[in-house]
Amino acid sequence: MVQYQATVDRAFAALADPNRRAVLERLASGTATISELAEPFGMSLTGMKKHIRLLEEAQLVTTEKVGRVRRCMLAPYAFEGISTWLQRLDRFAQVVERTKGAR
Repeated sequence: MVQYQATVDRAFAALADPNRRAVLERLASGTATISELAEPFGMSLTGMKKHIRLLEEAQLVTTEKVGRVRRCMLAPYAFEGISTWLQRLDRFAQVVERTKGAR
C-alpha cells in the first residue's frame, strides 16, 4: 500500500504542471524525441529533459536511447494507479451520497 501510494503521489505531482500534461497528450499520439517535445514549448533541451525525468520517476513515461537520440513514450500502464485511485474516490462519493439521502 505504501509503495502504491507513493507512486500515485508522484503521478499527481507530475500532472500538476501544464507543460508535463501537454507532453503526455503529445505522447498519446506516439513516440517523440526530447527535441520534438521541446520545440513547441520553445523550451531548452535541458528544461525538457527535467520534465521527462519527473514523468519517468512518476512512471508515466519511459525513454529509450537510440544512438545519440532519446525517444520518449507513454509507459504501458501509465495511468493504472491513478485510475484505481479515482475509482476508489468514486466509490467514496457514492457512500457520501447514500449517507446524505438517509438523513
